[in-house]
Amino acid sequence: MITTKSFDQGAQIELELTGQVSRDDYETTLIPAIETALTTQDQLRILVVMGEGFEGFDLGAAWADIQMGLTHWRGFDRIAVVAAAGWIKTGVHIMAPLMPCPVQIFAPAEAEAARRWLRQSLGAVHMEVLPSGALHVQLMGKLDPQVLGRAEDGLDAHIRASDNFRLLLDLGQFEGWQGLSALGAHFKLVREHAPLASKVAVLGDKGWQHMGQRVASHFLNAETQFFETSARAQAEAWLEE
Repeated sequence: MITTKSFDQGAQIELELTGQVSRDDYETTLIPAIETALTTQDQLRILVVMGEGFEGFDLGAAWADIQMGLTHWRGFDRIAVVAAAGWIKTGVHIMAPLMPCPVQIFAPAEAEAARRWLRQSLGAVHMEVLPSGALHVQLMGKLDPQVLGRAEDGLDAHIRASDNFRLLLDLGQFEGWQGLSALGAHFKLVREHAPLASKVAVLGDKGWQHMGQRVASHFLNAETQFFETSARAQAEAWLEE
């Protein structure tokens, strides 16, 4: 059985699964709730509660779940799963990296924490024009497509106003992307804007960040250089040279 509740003008849906979930539960309860919400919302945040009374899915429900996921692949902004059973936790951990949105598992006692996680912003992009005219872009936390979309607007405005676009990209507090859709949005942002820069200085402390700078240097027309986060002053001086 599936019961649904809607919050935040339909943008957040809570699902409680009990007993054996069937294809009929999907077709009469879950799918109509999702499709109705998507008529007024671009993306939904979903809380799935699988309590002690949850026994699993029958074959028809599993197939309906796959069909719904493919049909509304980009319709989910974030999914929180509250469950105690080990097999559910294992399944969520395996599938999470393949999902287009962030997925997080919570214990039954952490249901309120799951709701807070759905509501909060997990990442941010801060922009600041330095005295030299270079643009300091700081990526913080785990980024989602909405945050990256807003960053694109800020980049466009700066580039239009600049004759010599130089970029200080700060990855010191960057933790990654919230799902495949955020990763795709990030690559789109880099592909469309990084080639317009004359110089790109990358600040970071991790090996993969340095590797990313080296790879990017082969594809960008800009000069690129990697600096430790503690060497920000040197990075800014290099951009001014």
